[in-house]
Amino acid sequence: MKILVIGDSCKDVFIYGTANRLCPEAPVPVFIPKRKTETGGMAANVYENIESLGVDVDLITTAGETITKTRYVEEKTNHQIIRVDSDANKSQRVEGLEHIPYSDYCAVIISDYNKGFLEYDDIEFICSKHDTVFIDTKKIVNEKMLGAKFIKINEHEYENNIAAGQYFKEFYDKLIVTMSGKGCKYMDKEFNVDEVEVRDNSGAGDSFISALTIEYCRTNDIETAILYGNACATIAVQHKGVTKVGNHIKNILK
Repeated sequence: MKILVIGDSCKDVFIYGTANRLCPEAPVPVFIPKRKTETGGMAANVYENIESLGVDVDLITTAGETITKTRYVEEKTNHQIIRVDSDANKSQRVEGLEHIPYSDYCAVIISDYNKGFLEYDDIEFICSKHDTVFIDTKKIVNEKMLGAKFIKINEHEYENNIAAGQYFKEFYDKLIVTMSGKGCKYMDKEFNVDEVEVRDNSGAGDSFISALTIEYCRTNDIETAILYGNACATIAVQHKGVTKVGNHIKNILK
């Protein structure tokens, strides 16, 4: 089994510290940093999650300087005080899609954060080259995505689509809507998860799409794949920061 991930990437930075008092000049917390973590985010996080689950994976993503998302987090409460993004410029558009050996992969994941790396025409082209394409997108879903096997969006993105006039009639058997800590919906059926202590939602969608795709390649059964995706996302939200879910599964099995 081998999976290809195509999409925008970023650097996720978490700075953990304390915020025990307010600034005298303004009603904002005084943050004292204690430790810092850095990891790949967006498409890079999908890639690393798949790798952590023991599956071969390739990544086609943004080159050169990437977006950096820096989160300042109160360590004791895990409350995110502020996020600072350095994304003044959009990503350079992908090149060379026509040269990819698509038949080498059991599935392709399009991890599209709508930063300019992939345009609608690029998505349509990728879908025309492989029978099993999973799309995770911040764009409004349109006819250019009809060639996908499945499309995953979250509740907020679903509402944005409805507001834009996209009612998903043509996507009924393709659309998977994740519901934060409550699981997901597919074809009017809810796949709920057990309630857990959520420590951080960052990257949970990446863990979900990674596990979903892997299990679908194994079983060719989307409901089984959804259950596995839910299980992995549930593990991810119980850990601080952007996590590689396979590492935690290995620790559980030890």
